[in-house]
Amino acid sequence: MRRLNGLATMCIMLLFLVHLIWGGLMLLGLVKGGNQVFAAFSYAMMFFIVIHVVIGVKHTADTIVAGKKSGTFYWKENSLFIIRRISGFALLIFIAIHFMIFSGNNSDGVYRLKEFDMAALISQILMVVSLFVHLITNIKPLRISLGISDKRNIRTDIAIILSVLLLLSGVAFLIYYIRWQVI
Repeated sequence: MRRLNGLATMCIMLLFLVHLIWGGLMLLGLVKGGNQVFAAFSYAMMFFIVIHVVIGVKHTADTIVAGKKSGTFYWKENSLFIIRRISGFALLIFIAIHFMIFSGNNSDGVYRLKEFDMAALISQILMVVSLFVHLITNIKPLRISLGISDKRNIRTDIAIILSVLLLLSGVAFLIYYIRWQVI
């Protein structure tokens, strides 16, 4: 089950990188919105997210059952586990908001988005932050489930790459917000 979750996570990460780059270019006005291929990638990513969530809920339930059976949950020792679950739940909420913000409509052959106001900007920045926390706290379990050794210090490499990409996505959201306010 953990291996399947690791493979689903890798698919999510690859599709997320495509979504991040393509979506960032759209937010900056460099690529036209409303592309069906982009939508297909987004729905494929949602499919893998659902698999990831179902497996995560099962692992959480198993952990809670084990804690109840033993009579103690060891809150301090399981703090990273709790952070992973909270950041994942927050991410689900922000993904739903992201979908509501960026799902426009095609009318007269023109793709129109909803207004991107301060609340939308704040929600998207919080999504980036919760995604960062979720990814950083889950790199080690992902590496273990996929059997990747830490000889090259891959954890630091992934953290740096993700930090830069998420920073750039936050900047793209900010530029997009400014464009909405000026135009």
